[in-house]
This record gives sequence, structure tokens and C-alpha cells, in this order.
Amino acid sequence: MGGILILVAVLLVLLAKAVYILREYERGVVFRLGRLAGVKGPGFTLIVPFVDRLVRVGLRIIAMDVPPQDVVTKDNVSVKVNAVVYYRVFEPDKAIVEVQDYAYATSQLAQTTLRSVIGASELDELLSAREKINLELQAILDRATDSWGIKVSAVEVKHVDLPEQMQRAIAKQAEAERERRAKIIHANGEFQASETLAAAAKVLATEPTSIQLRFLQTLSEISVEKNSTIVFPVPIDLIEHFMKKKGGTD
Repeated sequence: MGGILILVAVLLVLLAKAVYILREYERGVVFRLGRLAGVKGPGFTLIVPFVDRLVRVGLRIIAMDVPPQDVVTKDNVSVKVNAVVYYRVFEPDKAIVEVQDYAYATSQLAQTTLRSVIGASELDELLSAREKINLELQAILDRATDSWGIKVSAVEVKHVDLPEQMQRAIAKQAEAERERRAKIIHANGEFQASETLAAAAKVLATEPTSIQLRFLQTLSEISVEKNSTIVFPVPIDLIEHFMKKKGGTD
């Protein structure tokens, strides 16, 4: 009876060493006596116990934070920059065979590449052309990790920490730019208004009666809006016609 129990226990151990269930997003890299034997999965996978060794590798996209890096830009401004790298394994055998720890290696490569690219860029480019820098980082990392069986799908610079003195200088520059635009808009408005007034003056000059009608309209608007008594001189043009008529009858 005891021998049967021992045999059952040995069979269970062998079964546990031989059978693997790999999820849809997993692959198993199999080594047979130290040599690469292939990639298995997903689903039910059977290997030879004590002869084969299976290493699980995930195929899902990994979001990896790049720690803040102290960098001096091309125009000698000290900044602290961090980023996030999105990558995935597309060849599990290369990810295990070609590099000792692909996650650690990718992290170190991302840090050095981030310092290199930011150091070759000017501050204005870093602040205004963020998408260009992201694409450059992604292209460099993707080329470097291709031999490891890794695909870098995106790199995003998350935050750029500037010195306080530089933040004040940028704020002053932005304020000056807003004031310049406001003055230009105001000047354009004054110019357009002057053109309109000049055109209206030419029309009124050709029709003296229009000036009188405009004067009467202004008086009517004042009388509606203001309840106080307003004293104003009456233009001679308004009563000149009546004076001539009276002189003629005499």
C-alpha cells in the first residue's frame, strides 16, 4: 500500500512538472537540456519533466515609467524630465535568449536615450515640439530593442521640471507676447474704424441734408436716454432756410 502511495506521489510531481496551461497573452519558451527547443502556447502545453524547462513570457503591452533625469539642454538650461515607455514582446525566444533581463535592459536604455535626446534639444523645442521629441525617442528605442524581440510602440515625455528662475522668465515672456497681440488687435481695430469714419464723412460731405438728419437723430437718442436738461447750440443750417424765406416776404 505504501509503495502505491509513493508511486502516485511521484506521478503527481511528474505531472506538475510536465503540464502547463498558458493564457492567451502568454507564451512558453522551452529549453531542452539547455538548448532552445521552441516556443509553445497558448493553451495546454506538455514538456518532458527534468529534461525541459519552460519560461513564461507575457505578450501584453507594458507601460514603463522612466525615472526623472537631470539633463542640460543644448542652450545650457538644467531641466528634470521623466517619461513613460510603452513596449511589448513580439518574439519571446529572443527576449529570453538575447538579453538577460529585457525589462531592466529596456528601462536603462530608455533613461540613457532620454538624456541624449533632451541634451541635443533646445528648451523652446522641448516645450513646443513635444510630439517631435516623442517620435524621435520611440524610433531610437525601437531600433535598439528590435534585436531583443521587443517592439516599442510609443514614448511620451510626461513632465518637464524647470528651475524657478526660468519659470519666471517664461511667464514674463508669455505676458509680453499677450500684450503685443493685444496692442496689434487694438491698432487694427482703430485703423478699420478710421477707414469706416472716413468713408462716412465722404458720404455726408456730398449730402448736407444727411448731416442735419444725423444731428436730429442724435438729439432724439439723447432725449430718450437722458432725463436731464441739455443745452446745445442750434446750427445755423437748420434755420437758414426759414430766415431766407422771412426776408423774402419782407
